[in-house]
Amino acid sequence: MKIQKLELRHFGKFRDRTILLGDGIQLLYGENEAGKTTIHTFIKSMLFGMERGRGRAAANDTFSRYEPWEQSGVYGGAIEFTCGGKTFRLERSFGRQVKKADLICLDDGEQLSLADGDLEMILPGLEADSYEDTLYIRQSGAQTGQKLAGELKNFAANYSVSGDARIDLAAAQDVLRSQERQLDRQAKVYMEERQRRREKIEQEASYVWRDIHRLDEELDRVREALELKRIKEERESREQEKERRMIDELRPGGWRIHPLEVLGIILAVIVLFVLIPRPWNYITSVVAALAGGIYIWNRMKVEKKRQKTAPELMLEEITPEEELASAEKLRWEQQHLEEEKKEKQIQYENLQEELTELGELDDIYKEQKNRRAALSLAGERLAQVARDMQTQVRSDLNGAVSDIMRGITGGKYTRLLVEEGAQPVFFQENRRIPLSQVSRGTMEQAYLALRLAAADLLYEEEYPLVLDDAFACYDDRRLANTLAWLAGNREQVLLFTCHRREEEILRRESIPFDLVSLP
Repeated sequence: MKIQKLELRHFGKFRDRTILLGDGIQLLYGENEAGKTTIHTFIKSMLFGMERGRGRAAANDTFSRYEPWEQSGVYGGAIEFTCGGKTFRLERSFGRQVKKADLICLDDGEQLSLADGDLEMILPGLEADSYEDTLYIRQSGAQTGQKLAGELKNFAANYSVSGDARIDLAAAQDVLRSQERQLDRQAKVYMEERQRRREKIEQEASYVWRDIHRLDEELDRVREALELKRIKEERESREQEKERRMIDELRPGGWRIHPLEVLGIILAVIVLFVLIPRPWNYITSVVAALAGGIYIWNRMKVEKKRQKTAPELMLEEITPEEELASAEKLRWEQQHLEEEKKEKQIQYENLQEELTELGELDDIYKEQKNRRAALSLAGERLAQVARDMQTQVRSDLNGAVSDIMRGITGGKYTRLLVEEGAQPVFFQENRRIPLSQVSRGTMEQAYLALRLAAADLLYEEEYPLVLDDAFACYDDRRLANTLAWLAGNREQVLLFTCHRREEEILRRESIPFDLVSLP
């Protein structure tokens, strides 16, 4: 990609300003407050857009800082660039009321759509964060951070798994973790639903069991009533039989005393009357006659007085309502209760079977568990492949960084390795030299080499390098070597500066460049 033209219609201090850019080093010179940072912000805003903050943050955000000084209602501009052999024009309006973005191919007039991702297809992999970490270097700002380290790790993992660094493996892993969490939530909801179902069934089963117990009590009551009814009927039958026998016994042929006994009693009375002297014989005979009569009467009774039996006592406890209840009604009630009890028992058994099934893992839960295990295994596999590839990418990155460092230092430093966290370390004769032991200028060169190598690794397309007074800590020799290397290895470099030193060295070293004076 090469930027050909910048049109700052109304942006910051600029109004209707057009800047033409060419290949190689483009030196944009201007004193302080000439608008160098404004131009760089314009380029970034055109490529990635710009949103206005909300609340108090809006007072000092990028949108507010670069609003046109002349409040004309127009806020925006256009940028023309070449990429993939075609020329494109991108126009944006950042107005408070109306926001607009148009992308057109100038070669064939085709109208493209930012909403459909056409700009991302033209400039693959170029994002605001990675742009800040690789292609844009400001004064004393070459040092890299954890963002670049994360992007390099993600690039390595993406490329190792898919062969395409544009496929975001970190996002894929996030999706896997999100799906795992979703399955965990589904499993939790499912188990909670099963538990609620279990509690509901257990409660229903307890009600059914209570009904069965109540029916047993009612059946016992009905059976007892039927038994008492039977006892009463048997007793009445026996009493009728006894009455009949008593009548039969009162008949002469049915007496229970022998005639000889009667004759003996009479003879005894006569003997007493004859043998006992008068007048005691009368009294004695009368007493003997009465005793004999009482004896005969007792012998002639149907049955002697006896104690009541248990069934008779139970019959005496029968209530009037129970006495009125017919045996047929009691039998019907017994049959009805037994049928109802049988239904309740079947219902209780069914509920117990449901509880047993709930206690076992069903196919739905097993499927969720298997999917969860598969997602976890896929995540572990992606992570392992990513770790393996990061080692390979780090090796490639170390080679590229060392080559760049060798070029911009004139061969003084030939081996620069990148450790964990995207931190460069020098090696001289197998001796590790951390950046804290080198000069500030060498440190800035190391970070510049790392950024350039990372950009080559992360992007399929070569994008313009933007340097905003990035060489303040370089001496003349370092600066000359760096500018010569950039001119020979980068298609377009936008070098913003407020010093004449860069221009003087470029002219002295006969390095081709274009000068753009600001404002």
